[in-house]
Formats: sequence, C-alpha cells, structure tokens
Amino acid sequence: MAADLLHWYDRHARALPWRVPPDGGRADPYRVWLSEVMLQQTTVAAVKDYFHRFTARWPTVQDLAAAEDGDVMAEWAGLGYYARARNLLKCARAVAARGAFPDTRAGLQELPGIGPYTSAAIAAIAFDRTETVVDGNVERVMARMFDEHTPLPAAKPVLTDYAARLTPDQRPGDYAQAVMDLGATICTPRNPACGICPWRGPCAARANGTAADLPRKTPKAAKPVRFGIAYIGRRADGAWLLERRPPEGLLGGTLGWPGTDWATTDPVDAPPIPADWRALDAEVRHTFTHFHLRLSLRVARLPMDTPGQFLPDAQFRPADLPTLMRKAHALAAPELGA
Repeated sequence: MAADLLHWYDRHARALPWRVPPDGGRADPYRVWLSEVMLQQTTVAAVKDYFHRFTARWPTVQDLAAAEDGDVMAEWAGLGYYARARNLLKCARAVAARGAFPDTRAGLQELPGIGPYTSAAIAAIAFDRTETVVDGNVERVMARMFDEHTPLPAAKPVLTDYAARLTPDQRPGDYAQAVMDLGATICTPRNPACGICPWRGPCAARANGTAADLPRKTPKAAKPVRFGIAYIGRRADGAWLLERRPPEGLLGGTLGWPGTDWATTDPVDAPPIPADWRALDAEVRHTFTHFHLRLSLRVARLPMDTPGQFLPDAQFRPADLPTLMRKAHALAAPELGA
C-alpha cells in the first residue's frame, strides 16, 4: 500500500513552498517547522502568503530568533491563534541557542510549542525518521480505509494506530506528505473521488459504501456569546490611540484598541481616558475557538495633549492588527476622517 501511494505521490504531489520535490533530497527543518506551526488550525491557501513573507524577511531560524517580538506579531496578524506566534519566537531562540534543530521526535518535542503531531511531522519530513504523522486529512483517510465508525475525537487513538500500521520505513517523509495530499485532494470531506484513488482497492469504506459518511464526529456544543467595548481614538495630528495586549491570553502580544474585558453580560462603559466618546450604531462580530464575540465601538477625536500610547498615522498599518481589531478599524475609520 505504501508503494502504491508513493508511486501516486511521485506524479501528483502538491507543489508547496515549504516542500522539496518527491524523493528530491532532505527538506530544510526550519521551513518544515515554520509551515507546520502556521498550518495549525489554518488552511494551506491562507498560509502560503504568510510563509513567503516570513521566509523572505527571516530566511533562517537564526534570523527569526533575532527578530523583534512586535515585528513578528505584526507579520503574523490575521493568521490567528496568536499563542503560536509567541511560541514560534521562543522555539526559534531555543534552536538558535543550541545551534540546530534536534533530529528526533523526542528531541523536537522538548522545544517550546512543539507537540506530538508537529514533532512527528518534522522528524519524518525533515529528517526521514519513521514516525506516524496524523493530521485531520490522515484521520479522514484512515477512518475510510478501515471503515471506522467510532466518532471523533474518541476515535483519535485507534486512527493513529491504523496510521502506524501503514507507515513504511522507506521514504517516511514522502509517505507522510503523500497521505496528507491524498486527504486534501482525493479523499476529501465531501464527494471523495474514490474512482481515481490509489488506495481504492483496499479501502473498506469504499467497498461498503460508507466513505461519504466518515469520519463520524461527536456534535459540538453551542458556543457561548461574550460582549465587550473597544475605544478607537484619533489625535488631532492623525495618530491613533493603541495598546499592546498582555503577552498571555487571546491576541496576546498584539497591537489593538483599548477596551473592556469580554464577559457574558453587557460590559460597563469604562473609557481608557476622558474624552467625548461616541457610540457607533454598529458592532464587530468575531468568532474565536470557544466563543462568539460581539464588540461595541466607541470613537473620539482627541486633543494633542491626550495621554496614552499613540502611533503616528504614517506608521500605522491596519494590516498589522489582528483580524478582530482590523474589523473594528474598518467601521470606525470613516467616523474619524481616515
């Protein structure tokens, strides 16, 4: 089965900026690691541009380790899950201090922000270690291959066991990427193209007519709603009132607008500084992993002697803000002459 899949991969592998061609040499562990961190909870299409910008600005792990925290957070803005960016810097600095990436799964997993999946992926793809790499695509392929009806997430251990049974000792890095490509391009969530699948013969779900129903998933609970207020102020010279959020927590370390805590009840209107704050007849709606957020907006034109952290308009780029804060800026900017 591995030989059949690798033969298919040699002809149909996706061209991705962090990859080397099939069986075309050893991949750069820095690029593999960076791509795997970016791809967590994110699609390949969304990651490509970020990956190109990061590697153009910081071509090596040593370059990234020497970067300013704020610069990295600004480049990451819009990619979401900002703890990844904070761990990215911690990990880059740990690797730079030791001189290179460890070449084993156990060694990689000792680095900040690298868990079981990422360590297995780097070890297999960058160092050709025989490791079992299981992401969402691989889970779907294994559930169908073995016609496994246990719903996710409870099925994760058994699907990992299935994947381990099939992982070969030869070309394990190419094999890991081949299974992911199979899930991404043929064994897709809807309407799998079973007729052109290199594993159509041994696939139990195809034989039983259940492929389209797998993998099964346990229904998710409804997300709660939280509420908050953001205060968007602009000084007479065009500078914007901003703050850098605390390093830990949601959007940690990013630039954003001052605001209230996000609570399950209506927040108390508590502006960061005295001013003629005006409520907008609009709100920002944004969804995080565990809750929906509804953010009311207050805007104010501020005099030149207003205290606080201001960023000159010439240096302000909305693209440096996380998506939530960019949404707020888009609504408020016309009210503030921007």
